[in-house]
Amino acid sequence: MSTAVRAIRHQRHDAGDRPFIVIWESTRACPLACLHCRAEAVPDRDPRELDTAAARDLLDQVAAFGQPAPLFVITGGDPFQRTDLTELITYGREAGVRVAVSPSGTPTLTAERLRELHAAGAVGLSLSLDGSTAAIHDDFRGVPGVFRWTLDAWDAARAHGMRVQINTTIARHNLHDLPDIVRLVSEHGAVLWSAFFLVPTGRGRSLGALTAGEVEDVLNFVYDVGLTIPAKTTEAHHFRRVVLQRQVLAATGDDHVAVLGLGPLYRELRERAAELGLDAGPRRVRRPPLDVNAGRGFVFISHTGTVHPSGFLPLGAGSVRETPLTEIYRTSELFTGLRDADRLGGRCGACEFRRVCGGSRSRAYGLTGDPYAEEPWCGYAPGSFPRQRELAELLGGADTEPPVRPAPSAASDAKEHRAHQER
Repeated sequence: MSTAVRAIRHQRHDAGDRPFIVIWESTRACPLACLHCRAEAVPDRDPRELDTAAARDLLDQVAAFGQPAPLFVITGGDPFQRTDLTELITYGREAGVRVAVSPSGTPTLTAERLRELHAAGAVGLSLSLDGSTAAIHDDFRGVPGVFRWTLDAWDAARAHGMRVQINTTIARHNLHDLPDIVRLVSEHGAVLWSAFFLVPTGRGRSLGALTAGEVEDVLNFVYDVGLTIPAKTTEAHHFRRVVLQRQVLAATGDDHVAVLGLGPLYRELRERAAELGLDAGPRRVRRPPLDVNAGRGFVFISHTGTVHPSGFLPLGAGSVRETPLTEIYRTSELFTGLRDADRLGGRCGACEFRRVCGGSRSRAYGLTGDPYAEEPWCGYAPGSFPRQRELAELLGGADTEPPVRPAPSAASDAKEHRAHQER
């Protein structure tokens, strides 16, 4: 087994045959008014939603991929707005489908309801934490009290023995608060912290974009805290590039700050993490990121049954009311196209990391209208990483194309890389 396999986890099954995870937007009804909401959630349920019978059929379609079936995540809106939630979890368990729930932090998220989810067979719970204080989190979520409800639900779920994942939307409002959020994750405990990099869809279009330099700084910070808490990214697929770069630089003894041209935000985040003692505790084994992307191991079902490569990529490939999910995922032009790295354009198409990264297809589409365009929030210049020979050994032949150009030295690369990020 090559070292690259250990640096990047690959899906157990062929990503063209079955997804790793299926997300179902069970409803768009939600009492919150989150600034970034992809679904542009509304107070009332839509009469076009998949009803209980159609939702059961969807679970059967997921089971049809074969065993072990993909993980099925029920999200929203607020899934607790559906009175059949626990019934569907039980049905999924009986059909051989592992079901997790991603609820909103509202008064519906009570200890009793969490106990019911656990008893019905939910395998996990994911909660959103977008600030380390009520002031930051509640302002982002649009309703006072959400921060407290979230922490209480988090502790109650863990008390019931549930596996809890914490998701943090990274945007301008909390860039400097990330170490304090990590401290809360460390203190309350979670199986995983997911740093979600905003995609400009829904209400999220109104939020300010990060610069490529800021993204690089945060991705490297996420890599660092992976020794403190289990950490991953969502819609920041170039984190896999960062993981490979950092592994190579650690082996060669190079200074990653200088070679990668990391900036003041990275230094600030690292200093704050040190102040909070996040570096002082026992070190854990870093969790390798999983090679999943829109349409490549990932599929999203809307509340009305339309099928998308991602909840943040609104292009549709059919409806589960009319065509089996297995057929849509395996054969639709949209899904098969997104699984072809050779269709990527711009810098992504020329990048030596394209087969283990691929960039956010959702963000590319959201900002350019082209799902195959280059990743807008990535500042990496293809071929500029100075340790290409060591990288090729680590990749183990995952990509056969040579870099676009050689990088003569770590110092010159850092200077050019930072200049590119700031343009």
